[in-house]
Amino acid sequence: MQPEIIYEDESIVAVNKPSGLLVHPASSTERPDAISKEETLSDWVLAKYPGTAEVGEPIILKTGEIIKRPGIVHRLDKETSGVILIAKTEEAFQHLKSQFKNRQIEKTYRAFVWGNFKELEGEINKPIGRSVSDFRKKSAGRGATGLQREALTLYKVIAQNNENAYLEVYPKTGRTHQIRVHLQSISRPVVGDTLYAPKLPLALGFERLALHALSVKFLDLSGKEISVLAPLPQDFKEAEACFLDNK
Repeated sequence: MQPEIIYEDESIVAVNKPSGLLVHPASSTERPDAISKEETLSDWVLAKYPGTAEVGEPIILKTGEIIKRPGIVHRLDKETSGVILIAKTEEAFQHLKSQFKNRQIEKTYRAFVWGNFKELEGEINKPIGRSVSDFRKKSAGRGATGLQREALTLYKVIAQNNENAYLEVYPKTGRTHQIRVHLQSISRPVVGDTLYAPKLPLALGFERLALHALSVKFLDLSGKEISVLAPLPQDFKEAEACFLDNK
C-alpha cells in the first residue's frame, strides 16, 4: 500500500498510488458524516514531507470537521491506481491548481470495460450531476439531479473482443467519478466497478476497479513541460498480456 515516487523536484512530487489506498480521509459510505480512520495517501505525505501540513485547501464536512489535504491538488478514487501530483509548497499548489482549472494538464488513463465499440475513437460529452438513487454516485444525462457540470471524456480503443474492450482514456475535465460515470452512461462500464455496475462480475483477473491513471503532463514552476508515467500494476500487466494475446 506504499506509493512509489516516480518524479520529484524541489516543489512537486508525483507518486504512483496503489489501488486500495484512499487519497485523503473520506466520509464513511455507511455513515456519511463519519471520518474514515484507515491509512491514506495524506498520512504518507505528512510523514514524508511534514512541511506540506499547511499547503493546499482542506475539506470542510457537514459536521464542521476539517480534513486537511497536504499538498494534494487532485484525487483518484480509492480503487484507481496511478499517478497523482503533490505540491510541496503553496506556490506549487497554486501553480498546479491554475493548470487544472485552465485544463492545461493532460491526463491519460487505461481501462478495461464491458462491451465493444463500432468506432475506435470517440468522445462522451455529457454534464455530470448527482444520482437520485444513491448519495455515493454521480450521474450523466437524464438521471442527474442538482448542479450539473460540464464534462468531456475522449477515448481510444487499443484492442477489443466480443465481451470487453481495452481503452486509453483522456478526461478533459475533472469531475468526480468522471470516467466511470461517462463509460457507464454509454453502457460500457469499467470492469470491476461495484458502484456503477454492481450486477456485473469481475473479469480478466481483476479483483478491483480496472482503471489506472497512466500519465500526466504539467508545467513545473520554471515553465518546463514535465511528463510523468506511472507503470502499469501487475494486475493490469497480466490482463493486458492475456487480452492482447487472445483478442
